[in-house]
Amino acid sequence: MIEGIMIGLSTALTPTNLAFVMLGCLAGTFIGMLPGLGPMSAIALMISIAASLDPAAGIILMAAVYYGAIFGGSTSSILINAPGVASTVATSFDGYPMAKKGMAGKALAVAAYSSFSGGVIAALFLLVAAPFLASVSLSFHSTDYFALMVLGLVAVAAFAGKGDMIKALLMTVVGLMLSTVGTDQTQGVPRFTLGLIDLVDGISFLLLVMATFALSEALLAILKPKGDADRLKEKEASQNLGSMAVSRSEVKEMAPVVGRSSILGFLVGVLPGAGATIASFLAYGTEQRLAGPEKGKQFGKGSVRGLAAPETANNAAATGSFVPLLTLGIPGSGTTAIMLGALIGYGIQPGPRLYIDQPAVFWSVIVSMWIGNIVLLILNLPLIPYIARVLAVPSRFLLPLILFFSLIGVYFVSFNTFDIQLMVIFAVAAVVLRFLDFPMAPMILGFILGGMMEENLRRALLINNDSWSFLWERPLTLSILLIAAACLVAPMLTSYLRRLKRQVYDKAGEGG
Repeated sequence: MIEGIMIGLSTALTPTNLAFVMLGCLAGTFIGMLPGLGPMSAIALMISIAASLDPAAGIILMAAVYYGAIFGGSTSSILINAPGVASTVATSFDGYPMAKKGMAGKALAVAAYSSFSGGVIAALFLLVAAPFLASVSLSFHSTDYFALMVLGLVAVAAFAGKGDMIKALLMTVVGLMLSTVGTDQTQGVPRFTLGLIDLVDGISFLLLVMATFALSEALLAILKPKGDADRLKEKEASQNLGSMAVSRSEVKEMAPVVGRSSILGFLVGVLPGAGATIASFLAYGTEQRLAGPEKGKQFGKGSVRGLAAPETANNAAATGSFVPLLTLGIPGSGTTAIMLGALIGYGIQPGPRLYIDQPAVFWSVIVSMWIGNIVLLILNLPLIPYIARVLAVPSRFLLPLILFFSLIGVYFVSFNTFDIQLMVIFAVAAVVLRFLDFPMAPMILGFILGGMMEENLRRALLINNDSWSFLWERPLTLSILLIAAACLVAPMLTSYLRRLKRQVYDKAGEGG
């Protein structure tokens, strides 16, 4: 391993490759900031440049663009509640409320520190444990992935306030239903398309998330105009936009969250097909439960923990996704699938022998991740006060810009006016549901996991001759499902025990 690290250092620290790390980080960050463009778009834009480079430099460039885009994707989520990438949806839950309170600078700084920590810790895990984790990820079957999706959906408990569990579950079901619209991937027949040819390819994630977050936020701002008191608060908030100070108590609060979320994010990222999105939701839900009843109530209202957890996890998962790519040749996401194509284009076959046959490529990518995360932090921290000034733009200018970028971002993906119409319908429905206090996050989570869940369930049933016995026959599947059941029952049980304890004290007081 020491020899491999030295090979990686000698390759990654050449002036040319260092320049490509900086270029990739800078390009990825700015592309990630734009709503509608994410890591996949960023990597796709870089393929033509990388094709003219040698394999090590090309993969280093694309890897830098990848985690740079993940890093930068949090900016639009925090500032304008427009998560153009699935993995930054959870970032908006607490990042945007912090920005609205006049703490945009702090929110961006917390996101930067958390992203840096998650990326660096995960790169260390990748260095030490890649060959071992490759064999572990191979032991996961479709039944285990299905159980993992169930565990992911149980995270709806994290988005439900007191007494709102039913609403959260209903919205999850809506998300699962929306994920079934389009062509059945197994039988190749259209379903739930209402006879519309435009729905044959299904509903775009970008369309749904931009409609339910960015567009609905803009419509709500128009429907609920600010009073004089709100305008005064907004003016005061705009004067604090550049403040990046993170107190010592907040650092102490963040440290264990970053540690736990880094481990969770990396392990989820290692699993092919899981990825940064599931990692960010799981980390958010886990931390809300661990925060306890008092601090748990602050989640969704501007909690530092609630921002640090998903930001750490999605960057750790982005690094973890290189384990199946480099050691098994299995892409864990659409982005790593593009990178797999680039590797094959170089004549390199990723797999168990990659770090033996092509040590310069394997180790230089890992070492460049450490360098890249340092570069990202150095590049982004000085820019935070200026980036945060977006919120100082008056609403009469900012709202049309949000509407413009939301609509154009979706249109440029498909060049189909039907998507714009559908987006407006979803945005209006989201506004109505938000007035009725229905949470949007469970619907997005259900939509993201729906396709993967259905695919793995069908595969599991096919392998087991349409028998559901796989749910309890495989120890790993059963263990994950039991954890999911515990996560679902624990809040209700805790609430019941608290109520019972209160009754006992009341009776004791009456007796006294």
